[in-house]
Amino acid sequence: MAFINKSAKEIQVKIVYYGPGRCGKTTNLLYINQKMNAKFMGKMISIDTRGDKTLFFDFLPLSLGAIRGFNIRVQLYTVPGQVLYNESRKMVLKGVDGVVFVADSMEVQREPNKESLVNLRENLSEDNLDLDELPLVLQLNKRDLEGSVIPVLDPKTMEEDLNALLKNPAPTALASAIQGPGVFETLREISKITIKSVHYKLRA
Repeated sequence: MAFINKSAKEIQVKIVYYGPGRCGKTTNLLYINQKMNAKFMGKMISIDTRGDKTLFFDFLPLSLGAIRGFNIRVQLYTVPGQVLYNESRKMVLKGVDGVVFVADSMEVQREPNKESLVNLRENLSEDNLDLDELPLVLQLNKRDLEGSVIPVLDPKTMEEDLNALLKNPAPTALASAIQGPGVFETLREISKITIKSVHYKLRA
């Protein structure tokens, strides 16, 4: 649930980038951090977890306005992708308000994508959160590999695979985190629906 900082007049919203190992979660945050105006951002923090990383930074998205006179501060996190860091993933998910699930477009990652989404649901349920009630955006990453020698899945197949594991279809964004297309579109969509969800919960 969003944290209300009364002294700073801010509502802090937590968004986590989740997905299999090397799918592009970290690359998304690095790209956002590099391109965003430093004036509205906090410092990026990187926590090494024996070979994998958890990244975090926050920013003040002025275009999203305010809720009840409180500014909105968005916190972005990544989780370690490899299975052996599952306890770290659970810790990062605590208090999450919205999730970007980053799926890898390479054909060899078809099953790991699905396994990671199932793992997300399981880890959320341990914190009494339901994936089907949480703001979620599916990012189909590495679309820049289309036309290369590396076999890639078509977007329709990926959407069908992932939405089959959800109660309702989630918004989808095509992206290349390493080049930039789709990165901010993904961020705008998850920020919009997450803040709408937080606003609704605060009114209830």
